[in-house]
Amino acid sequence: MNASGIDHAADPLDSVSVVVPTYKEVDSLPHLLDRLRALRESGVALDVLIMDDDSRDGTEALVAARAEPWVQLVVRTQDRGLSPSVLDGLQRAEGDVLIVMDADLSHPPERIPSMIEALREGSDLVIGSRYVEGGTTSHDWGFGRWLNSRVATLLARPFTHVADPMSGFIALRRSTFRSGRDFNPVGYKIGLELIVKCGCKRVGEIPIHFENRKFGESKLSLREQLKYLQHLRRLAIHKYGTWSHFTQFAAVGALGALANLALLTAFLRLGVPASWAVASAIAVTMVFNFVLNRRFSFSYARGGSIVRHFFGFVAACSLGALVNYALTLTLMQPPIGASPQIAALAGIAAGSLLNFLTNRYLVFRQEHVRP
Repeated sequence: MNASGIDHAADPLDSVSVVVPTYKEVDSLPHLLDRLRALRESGVALDVLIMDDDSRDGTEALVAARAEPWVQLVVRTQDRGLSPSVLDGLQRAEGDVLIVMDADLSHPPERIPSMIEALREGSDLVIGSRYVEGGTTSHDWGFGRWLNSRVATLLARPFTHVADPMSGFIALRRSTFRSGRDFNPVGYKIGLELIVKCGCKRVGEIPIHFENRKFGESKLSLREQLKYLQHLRRLAIHKYGTWSHFTQFAAVGALGALANLALLTAFLRLGVPASWAVASAIAVTMVFNFVLNRRFSFSYARGGSIVRHFFGFVAACSLGALVNYALTLTLMQPPIGASPQIAALAGIAAGSLLNFLTNRYLVFRQEHVRP
């Protein structure tokens, strides 16, 4: 039994299912299938699941013409996208070992035997890595793509310390996948989802040469990169629970603090009396914080009534607002005589923790929200 609590010794690794998500990859597929067939002929008992997101580019005709019984095509017309497509394929796959790889020839199928061997040696999941010793990328990969990959890797550090968590070339036991829960992928980085949701403690990395695509166009876009940030947020909520919600609440609070200070300064410069300036800044900031917290910190509750949530938020924050108001005015008066901005910061800090607790466990209680 390994660190993740799974007894790998009882798992056979006799058959392999290769899941290949595709969208308009008809030019690349013949070359990939030829290399996978060569792998079969060398003794690797593998089958292939092509998960096509309704490309309508000739993929269906290509697979039908090849008539290879070990190749299965699934045309997906709903819930399309790279991660949902891979997840669908993994759920359908019947091999002892599950492999995920791209169709664009960037991942060398010849490294699959080494990945299987790493599983035999006890890894929960194995990555075909560009960044471990021996790993390389195409000479024309470009600084922009390298930088994008490195930044994405850095953002994944709260979840894993492997060198190349952004790799789309992955191997794991079917039993490991079946032990996962709460899969909710978005975007194009399914590997990070599997590492976190399957509880993979021992992640092996096999060096590969990452080749630029030779056919078709890259699917990586700004929209997909923004989905990656959304995916990280989902993983943080899954892994860190209440602490993740508090971090988001604190981030919204920091933005609210900046808004509060700006409004307070503006009101005072307009000649508004201090008591009214403080109260007005707090009121406007409360609306600002409600909108962002409902959208991000407690997003699981967005299906509820916004009116009920707003009045609940205001009521729950009232005690914090009163503490904020009283402390701010007290610190501005002699003998302390703090500046309005410093006094406001102290008031905000005093009310923030109270505001989070009342909202998290009263207004936006998760057990009151339909899944």
